[in-house]
Amino acid sequence: MTSHVDARPVTIITGGGRGIGAAIAERLAAEGHDLVLTYRERRDDAERVADGCRAAGARVEVLPLDQADLDACAELVPEAVRRFGRVTGLVNNAGITGRIGPFLDGSIEEAELVLRINVLAPMALCRSAIAHMSTERGGAGGSIVNVSSGAATHGAPDTYIPYAASKAALNTMTLGLGKEFARSGVRVNTVSPGTTRTEIHAAAGRPNAPDERAGGIPMGRPGEPPEIAGAVAYLLSDDASYVTATDIRISGGK
Repeated sequence: MTSHVDARPVTIITGGGRGIGAAIAERLAAEGHDLVLTYRERRDDAERVADGCRAAGARVEVLPLDQADLDACAELVPEAVRRFGRVTGLVNNAGITGRIGPFLDGSIEEAELVLRINVLAPMALCRSAIAHMSTERGGAGGSIVNVSSGAATHGAPDTYIPYAASKAALNTMTLGLGKEFARSGVRVNTVSPGTTRTEIHAAAGRPNAPDERAGGIPMGRPGEPPEIAGAVAYLLSDDASYVTATDIRISGGK
């Protein structure tokens, strides 16, 4: 007999301790998910988010993950399965932009790190998740949501071209995985936020970037993390049962 707890979806959210990841965690906890949240350095932030999700009735595990370590990425899904018995969802949210500025002012070493964290880490995580979820391998199916960016389609000149390139690669990976594993019970989609009010801009050296860009957004303002979380929750839900290899752009019309 399946218990109520065993029937709850179990979703991994990378970078779940702040910004868009935290908003996704809070939304999914309210919708009945149990969660695995990862963080790189700021454990206290992740634990605060976890406490709020637990108050909403979710079981939550908080795990460290440096996405530059691809071996550690490959072990995250198996570790989540050890703790919860299964994984039904993966949200590849964690990422970095690199420094904001002209292309020639950046270094190839920084670009390499951006690609490693934003492309190769999600690839390693997707491999593990699909191997666990695939009905052709004895799994029960599942859903993966990759958090991309509107920058993937406009290139981000004078801003962060390596970041835009990494997100374009993520979109292409999503398209391929969504099609290859559609008959294996695994749906793979992206959400592509436009400029959103998070700390990622401060980490790149431009804390006021969201407000600076507001004039170029048809809605006249940056997005807020909960506005991204709603689309992620939809893609993980049964309402999206016929949606795969699809990108949802959330950019205020830009």
